[in-house]
Amino acid sequence: MDDLYVVGVAMTPFGPHPDDTLDAMVGAVLDGATADAGAEISDIQSAYYGSLTQSMLIGQGSIGAQVALRPHGIALIPVVNVENACATGSTAFHLAVRDLMAGASDVALAIGVEKIVLTDKVRLAASFEAGLDVMHRDEAVEQVMALSAGFTHPDMDDGTVPRSIFMDLYGSWARAHMRDFGTTQRQLAAVSSKNHGHSVHNPLAHFRKPFSIDDVLAARTICWPLTLPMCSPPSEGAAAVLLCNGDALDRFDRDRAVSIRASVLGSGSDRDPHDHEHHATRRIARQAYEHAGIGPEDISVAEVHDATAFGEIQQIENLGFCDTGDGGPFSESGATAIGGSKPVNTSGGLESKGHPLAATGLGQVHELVTQLRGEAGDRQVDGARWAIAENGGGLYGIEEAAACVSILHRDGGTG
Repeated sequence: MDDLYVVGVAMTPFGPHPDDTLDAMVGAVLDGATADAGAEISDIQSAYYGSLTQSMLIGQGSIGAQVALRPHGIALIPVVNVENACATGSTAFHLAVRDLMAGASDVALAIGVEKIVLTDKVRLAASFEAGLDVMHRDEAVEQVMALSAGFTHPDMDDGTVPRSIFMDLYGSWARAHMRDFGTTQRQLAAVSSKNHGHSVHNPLAHFRKPFSIDDVLAARTICWPLTLPMCSPPSEGAAAVLLCNGDALDRFDRDRAVSIRASVLGSGSDRDPHDHEHHATRRIARQAYEHAGIGPEDISVAEVHDATAFGEIQQIENLGFCDTGDGGPFSESGATAIGGSKPVNTSGGLESKGHPLAATGLGQVHELVTQLRGEAGDRQVDGARWAIAENGGGLYGIEEAAACVSILHRDGGTG
């Protein structure tokens, strides 16, 4: 995969966009990504488009990609609708990579967009249950809740706080990790505080307010041990990535191109809950490292799927940045902050940058490309050469239904 490149990236600010239409956000990132690459819309030979809210909330259950892209001049070429829960954006990126690898196109587009049209927070939270096995919803939830059986705390809530069911699932995963490995709520708060601190320097982030660890701990409980700043918000926004193969690279700015060294998409399994070595993300990450010819020790900067602060702890373990069970102490040590040994979620992550479902994975690529180009300003990681993105989606069994890990590289560093 040495001859595939990202040549253009763009994203809108993530957050509420009450005055922006879905069409306007699509247009903004199409214009941005092509301008970033020095490309024209006519250069795009295939397009992979994701949007969950277009189907769930707007009712455009089919041909959403064609409806969204044709007004912007994308016609005649293959246009593919992508849906893979919260991993939709990374899946679109992966499919664009596979398209180029197959020789079907020289230039491909991956794009994701979300527009929330519900003001009723209860109905909005309920809409996310599409990421579960809806035919066996109660059994699916009970299976994950059982993972933390026997772990109680005085601050356990009664379930009346309006929230996505995924916050309950993450709460159970977090409590199981606390019971089995001694992870503390303060360590979760350290992750959240770090990510909110990073997003202060990201003009495209949903939130740009710093929180101390004590601020995070004092905030309203969503599902213990998770407080509000530890949880990703429902965001609106769009992101786009333009990719090409080596044959087309000279059409664009070669000096700013970023090499794609791996993109591995996989799904979960019916593993034993204590078999951490076969967690979906860990299996997929091992394949990605093998494809790229590197290991976790080579990674300069990472973006991971921190739908909650616990998500980051779990995924840095799965990516091999620390041993299983050590994600809490590793995070609390400052290792994952900018300036630490393994900076994670320099964008602010889902917790603070925001989480517009289908755009999230592409927003991760946007951040990592920006880092590898040395263009991240006050959140720049010095000497960044290798970057990894991890994006998961949905629940089936006890883990993500889908997950994608991609590795990017750029020679020269930024220091």
